Amino acid sequence: MASDNLALTAHLMRRAGFGSTRGELEAHAARGYADLVEDLVNPERFPEVEEDVLERYYGWLEGVQGQVWAAVWIYRMVNSQRPLEEKMALFWHHVFATGVSKSDHPPSSIQQIKTFRRVGLSSLREILLELSRDPAMVFWLDNNENRKGAPNENYGRELLELFSMGVGNYSETDVKMAARAFTGWTFAQPLGLYPYGFYPSRFVYREEDHDDGVKTFLGSEGNLNGHDVIDIIAGQPATARFIARHLYNFFVADEPQVPAWSVAPPRDPEAIDALVQAYFDSGGEMRSVMRVLFNSDFFKESRFKRIKSPAELVAGVMKLTGANRFPDTRALDYADATAAMGQQLLNPPTVEGWHTGMEWIDGGTLNERVNFAVGQAQDAASPGVKAIIDRLAREGAPLSPKEFLDRCLDLVGPLTVGEETRDALLRHASAGGDLDLNADAQREAGEGRVLRMLQLIVASREYQFA
Repeated sequence: MASDNLALTAHLMRRAGFGSTRGELEAHAARGYADLVEDLVNPERFPEVEEDVLERYYGWLEGVQGQVWAAVWIYRMVNSQRPLEEKMALFWHHVFATGVSKSDHPPSSIQQIKTFRRVGLSSLREILLELSRDPAMVFWLDNNENRKGAPNENYGRELLELFSMGVGNYSETDVKMAARAFTGWTFAQPLGLYPYGFYPSRFVYREEDHDDGVKTFLGSEGNLNGHDVIDIIAGQPATARFIARHLYNFFVADEPQVPAWSVAPPRDPEAIDALVQAYFDSGGEMRSVMRVLFNSDFFKESRFKRIKSPAELVAGVMKLTGANRFPDTRALDYADATAAMGQQLLNPPTVEGWHTGMEWIDGGTLNERVNFAVGQAQDAASPGVKAIIDRLAREGAPLSPKEFLDRCLDLVGPLTVGEETRDALLRHASAGGDLDLNADAQREAGEGRVLRMLQLIVASREYQFA
């Protein structure tokens, strides 16, 4: 059975990344939990994914087809030595939901994710500033139509409602003033994708379109511009609490959906208070807030209290089986799989992002989740599956059905399952008797038994939780 240290490390790597191979997990656990957290929140200590390899395999298609780039992103999730960098990019992609379905310009959407990867652990002020200057967001919420004398309130409203403070913490006047502050913030129209290829856009400030009149925003008055509005927002207690609740929902335990937050209290108010305090102690620096979160007791005690998002499920299964260690033609299948489960990367359904928790699961998406996981665990030659079989073989003596089950649950997770699931798995293991992978005559049959057990485990209710 796994030690608690190993199980805690596995929990951290599922939440701060997308899981670990068993070898990675044991190396992480040997180093110590606090040191591992420091490595996670300081991703610059480690090399980036080699993009030249991806370019050779996907080339220009990555720039003009969003689904190809989604596949490349999943490759990064599986192979990056900077897992929290990718996880924070996914977090901000959910909070600042922007869909390529409107812009029909993948280069801008791709650039936005790269920006989230670059600034995702910096201060909230810097993140919001980058967001406000991002061409994909500017077009998504029509700020390119926001001009002096004819303000467009879409971005100002969502900046307050969904990106920073939440309903009930600002007035309609604040929305109007924010819109005026962001007049003139637009982008340069890029060349068309065809036949020219990858041409991203860039932020442009048009001074002649900016309203430089006096504005009153959240109690501050003056000739406020977008930078001023962001500074004011970043200093609000409501902002710290709203972002803390998003972090808790994404990294700790499932919360009610965002629209309910103005009336539904947090699941763990003391945890939210701790994150808010970390926010103000650090000047809103996400790196410091995540350090506090990962080292907290409320995080360490939250094992299997979140339903995996489709991206987490797909990347986690691939880490387990050893798939996608090198770019190949199946990459699009992985991106299509997350979309079939309800999470099409680069294309969230609305500005509200995806609904999480139990809303990831319905009859159709559950079938997709189970079928994907079972399908990936059916090949004994897959590197991760082969490693599990070899570890079981190294046990030497035949394994009793109970030992066989316990070792498989340990190597898949370590995964804790409920009594009903355990009883069903043990009945299946017992039907085949002891497992002997060392007798030549029984090796092939034994490998088949391991495959079936792994498939049953990844198809279980418990495997849907992180």
